[in-house]
Amino acid sequence: MLKITNRLISEVSKKAEKSERKRSNYNFHRDYNDGIQRFLNAAEKGSYLRPHQHSIPDKWEAFILIKGRALVLEFDSRGNIRDHVILDARHCPGVEIPPKAWHSFIPLKNGTVLYEIARGPYTVGEKIFAPWAPEEGSPEARGFNRKILKKLKVK
Repeated sequence: MLKITNRLISEVSKKAEKSERKRSNYNFHRDYNDGIQRFLNAAEKGSYLRPHQHSIPDKWEAFILIKGRALVLEFDSRGNIRDHVILDARHCPGVEIPPKAWHSFIPLKNGTVLYEIARGPYTVGEKIFAPWAPEEGSPEARGFNRKILKKLKVK
């Protein structure tokens, strides 16, 4: 039995807090060939996840909130926000992203942890980064998140 304990959540969050990217994963799948990819994705405020899509047509992805609060976004091909939701324990703890949808999430609280599930196997190169979004680590990346939060009036 694989258990998602408070201790594990805390450990993954602490790794995210100390990492340069302000994110850390803990994989439950044994390798990238597994038919279902499952992992914890811990992220701190200020972390930037470049919008992307998965190139395999039937590759869906689900986010279930374990702790914290996060804004999940779906974009059109030009980078306009098509849909969004705030994941929180009270109103909406999870979302499924359809195949080939441009998407991202922004952690709204430190210590945010999502349980992610995606159809496998995972192959290098299947994740296509949005050409209209700044590269991770670039000076424009933090401004990208701030602009979205301001536009949607999310605190």
